Amino acid sequence: MKQYGNEALELQAAFMAGWRAGSIGIPYLLLKHYHQLKLTEVDVLLMIHVMAFMEKEHKEFPTLEELQERMSVSAEKVIASLQKLLKDGLLAIDEAVDHQNGIHYEKYNFNPLFEKLAACWYEQEQQRKKPEEPAVRNDIFSVFEKEFGRPLTPMELESITGWLDKDRYPEELIMAGLKEAVFAGKVHFRYIDRILLEWSRNRITTVEQAKEHSQKFRSMR
Repeated sequence: MKQYGNEALELQAAFMAGWRAGSIGIPYLLLKHYHQLKLTEVDVLLMIHVMAFMEKEHKEFPTLEELQERMSVSAEKVIASLQKLLKDGLLAIDEAVDHQNGIHYEKYNFNPLFEKLAACWYEQEQQRKKPEEPAVRNDIFSVFEKEFGRPLTPMELESITGWLDKDRYPEELIMAGLKEAVFAGKVHFRYIDRILLEWSRNRITTVEQAKEHSQKFRSMR
């Protein structure tokens, strides 16, 4: 019973020692975007170890031997990873001077990494702010080509784009106009444009309204 009590105390002491050792700050953007920078898990872990040496042990230039001791890969892979980071401009080595004793020394600099991560973040934000193109748009061109039985000409592609972007016709309404032209046996862009223009003049904005208008038109003929 006494031995068990000693072991429990030792475990508690070990836990408290580990707790007091603290933690280090790992940039979230590094974990989020390292694949965009074409970094491997070995590259990322190597940088984390360098950060740990700098932050917790105040070693601004840990040796290769110190880094290898904490990693499970070979010395060759550690060296190759470090060379890659330096070559790709993700890590820099600066020269500094200790003003107290005038000794020159080297230290790692992560500013190049942070700049590239910031660029990744900015690019992602710009993409997020861009209005998404409707998925139907790509389908419209395919449907038109299928109905026409051939690839569309540049002028025909421009006509569809104009209906979408300039005239602001809903995609569903353009598709309905195409169906109406097929039904009438007049599958050409001039006829479809007249249909869409007629619907626009009558303030028709939905497929249901277009169907009702077409039925009334046929019943009057």
